[in-house]
Amino acid sequence: MRFACGLRPARPAICTWEVRAPRIFNWLYARAVGGKFLVRIEDTDPLRSRGELAQVILDGLAWLGLHSDEEIVYQSDRKARFVEIAHELITRGRAYNDFTTIEDLDKARAESQARGEASFRFKADLAKVRAEAAERLKRGEPYAVRFAAPSEDIGWDDLVHGNVNYKGDDLEDFVLLRSDGSPTYHLSVVCDDHDMRISHIFRGDDHISNTPKQIALYRAMGWEVPQFGHVPLILGPDKKRLSKRTGAASVGEFQEKGFLPQALFNFLTLLGWSPGKGDREIFTREELVSVFTTDGIQPKSAVFDEAKLEWMNGEHLRMLSDASAIDYLLAHSENDAMTRESLEKAWPLVKSRVRLPRDVFGEQPYLFTDPEEYDPKGVEKHLADSSVLEHLNKYAVAIESCAFDAATLEAKLRECAEAAGLKAGQLIHPVRLGLTGKTVSPGLFEMMEALGRDTVLRRLNRLLRQFITA
Repeated sequence: MRFACGLRPARPAICTWEVRAPRIFNWLYARAVGGKFLVRIEDTDPLRSRGELAQVILDGLAWLGLHSDEEIVYQSDRKARFVEIAHELITRGRAYNDFTTIEDLDKARAESQARGEASFRFKADLAKVRAEAAERLKRGEPYAVRFAAPSEDIGWDDLVHGNVNYKGDDLEDFVLLRSDGSPTYHLSVVCDDHDMRISHIFRGDDHISNTPKQIALYRAMGWEVPQFGHVPLILGPDKKRLSKRTGAASVGEFQEKGFLPQALFNFLTLLGWSPGKGDREIFTREELVSVFTTDGIQPKSAVFDEAKLEWMNGEHLRMLSDASAIDYLLAHSENDAMTRESLEKAWPLVKSRVRLPRDVFGEQPYLFTDPEEYDPKGVEKHLADSSVLEHLNKYAVAIESCAFDAATLEAKLRECAEAAGLKAGQLIHPVRLGLTGKTVSPGLFEMMEALGRDTVLRRLNRLLRQFITA
């Protein structure tokens, strides 16, 4: 079995390709049944043929681990083959030279609307067109090549939707070669699928109306028709097709935000597929291959929830070894204060809550830098009694020379509180405020151990100087 992953470079103004589940389904099913996953760059459109745009696609595929099992096919290298097939279809009587001008099409469209027809479908008078072809060719008139759409209905057994049928009357004569000689999408992909011996194709529901046209082309050439599976499109939060306005992003954008490729792979798979067993959502790539079947592909569209993707990223992050997680976080950090040494100390404190690299410093900057200010409500609540500062000073003196581990630091604080006739919390909150500037933090004593004696004493003494003299 050979599975196609045809990818069209975005137009130059965008220069990205959006993440889509069908590409992953092609890869998963190929791996699950021992087939081959093949990549094709559909770059016959001059506006989409710049090399750097195709490279964006290939870089994204490589990052996700979707490697082609054979040499990548570039349609721009195969124009002669497409032209050959177009003329073969003319010879077989299944296509014709079309001299229709834009003005002719506009007139025909207007007449169709005047007749009250729901949509305009171009169908030529083949006898007339063929009778005039030789003379018009001799005069050098420009022409396109159109496929003569069949009149019979076209149906197929879709791997996702089951039996799908299109009426022959709904098919129009579609262009195979434009007047400048460039091949169209339908001709190129059908020719490529045949030559690449593709057996299965998963693609988005937005292609389902293309399928009867392409099946007609396969049959006109006497070629075997692949099996098609059309996967529902991903919706945005507004339940409309995902777009740049509603949050669509390229693979590169997710990579830049610090998402793990295995998390995005897991997330996209579950957007359009269900394992059908329990409510498990976290899978490794290998586990997905072992359980993937086409029966699990959902016929309804799923909503893209980036908050859930972030949660899933955190779960995959915690599946890494501590050393690998720290390497990953450092690679995506933009803050010089977050060194390997400081992160190794902080990691046990934040591991359970981090979803993305930004969370480490963004939510707990005090793990890496001294606080510049203190929460006003915290100051009002926990430092209003000046005697607390005296007892806080005694605690700072007490921990100058003791063992600096969480258990000892907690024992010393409770000793100081008891000696002063205070509850432990009456010292814990001022200490936390002095170390973090906030009223909430990870476990105080574990955090103190991670920060180290010098940092803890420096921050406590800074708090004391500021408020004792205030």
